[in-house]
Amino acid sequence: MKIALAQLNYHIGNFKENTKKIISTIEEAAERGADLIVFSELSLGGYPALDFLAFDDFMEEAAHAAREIAGHCQQIACILGLPIWNEHAFGKRLYNAAYFIEEGEIKAIVRKGLLPNYDVFDEYRYFEPAREFQCVPFKGRKIALTICEDLWNVAEERLYAVSPMDRLIEEQPDLMINIAASPFHYCHAEDRLEVLRTNAQKYRLPLFYVNQVGAQTELVFDGGSMVFDKEGHLRGSLSYFEEDMQLFELEDILLPREAGSQPLAVEEDIAQIHDALVLGIRDYFVKSGFTKAVLGLSGGIDSAVVCALAAEALGSENVVAVLMPSQFSSDHSVKDALDLVEAIGCRHETIPIHAASAAFEDILAPVFQGLPFNLTEENIQARSRGVILMALSNKFGYVLLNTSNKSECAVGYGTLYGDMCGALSVIGDVYKTQVFSLARYINRERTIIPEHTLTKAPSAELRPDQKDSDSLPPYDVLDAILFQHIEKEKGFDAIAQQGWDPTLVQRILKMVNGAEFKRYQTAPILRVSPKAFGMGRRMPLVGKAISF
Repeated sequence: MKIALAQLNYHIGNFKENTKKIISTIEEAAERGADLIVFSELSLGGYPALDFLAFDDFMEEAAHAAREIAGHCQQIACILGLPIWNEHAFGKRLYNAAYFIEEGEIKAIVRKGLLPNYDVFDEYRYFEPAREFQCVPFKGRKIALTICEDLWNVAEERLYAVSPMDRLIEEQPDLMINIAASPFHYCHAEDRLEVLRTNAQKYRLPLFYVNQVGAQTELVFDGGSMVFDKEGHLRGSLSYFEEDMQLFELEDILLPREAGSQPLAVEEDIAQIHDALVLGIRDYFVKSGFTKAVLGLSGGIDSAVVCALAAEALGSENVVAVLMPSQFSSDHSVKDALDLVEAIGCRHETIPIHAASAAFEDILAPVFQGLPFNLTEENIQARSRGVILMALSNKFGYVLLNTSNKSECAVGYGTLYGDMCGALSVIGDVYKTQVFSLARYINRERTIIPEHTLTKAPSAELRPDQKDSDSLPPYDVLDAILFQHIEKEKGFDAIAQQGWDPTLVQRILKMVNGAEFKRYQTAPILRVSPKAFGMGRRMPLVGKAISF
């Protein structure tokens, strides 16, 4: 039996294009001699469809598209992920399901039993969990077909009382197939590999796993579909961060592994983050129907990294960098920005903001009479830049990219409606220390980001001789404490017990809590960490933070 794993990039709600892509892949697999082709979880309508699932016409389109696809499965069988109606009178109205299509007909329907309801997942909002599980017969063999989370209940601390594979193994299946929509974060590849290997070893069955690829606003899916033998040895893998389709002969996977087989090589964290951000930018534009990006280029490392990533994702000809110097901008910052533009080859504009910010200060002078220069005037500068960038966006149809990093987002070191504006936050889930590593990775083959940008002290340049360190702890310290609080979800006592200065921990956690209202209004953030701001971290705006 030849099994094809199809790792494709879907567009949520675009049934016409998704169906066309699926049918084309089915035909290619059939021509290459595949007996069965496997697509990812909820592939037909895209994942996550969120409240699109509440609309009857979305579900009707899904059903119509599934029938059309079935008509192309005469010589090849197909496993297709899609939402379906709950035919029972109780429970949620939908199931997260998979069709097993053979000879043009839906021969079996498998429903997902374990519905994740944590971090970025809220499947229980939409779907009823399955309570019955049966293997799918095909060509004299039994397939234990599961959907994503159904295989993740093997850890020591099991999340669910039910294990679909424990039910399915009673029917003595010959192989396992798992279809998934498993979003990327830089710790996930190793976790996923271990979960899949553990399942193969536990049930003593070969495992075929297919994941989707592509970005859906904040979520990036990295692909990395895999095949394991019953010993848990990796026997094949598909590409990361790009579409792929490969065929595997089941009989080969059933044979013992040949000596010398190499384990899966997982890229280092920073390389994965780079690839995920490039894919996230590209898909946001392609799936939204936009082509050109605009961003403010300050000469600092954050905007430099975003500019370089955007040029790689969209092509340098589609990126417009806007230099907006003020009376506080240093000559070297302007030079660094111009050197970057030359290295990338993107278009640039220079629009000084002094006249704009001075005009606002003049307008406000009667009200501010006698009051000293402070944060207010700094924010006026940042908001003047935001007005200019949004004007260019409106006039020319550019999409504004936000350049704030995760450290700044966490502690509120940014101006609402100023440098925090934008349609997409590119590095809002990348700590400042990671931004430096990302810049050096971008420079791995040639100098794109000027060396001076990498070595100078970070500064917002909103007042004379300003440095980030005037307002914030050193970034290596700040990021370490933020990681414990955000990714590890530890409070004041737990962090202070690690040896950090309690006064410093208290100060940082207060800044994080006090900046929640800003993050509530920020652009969607491309998720690359285990806990990103946005849909995966939901905090009350007016709640009183505990323990500090």
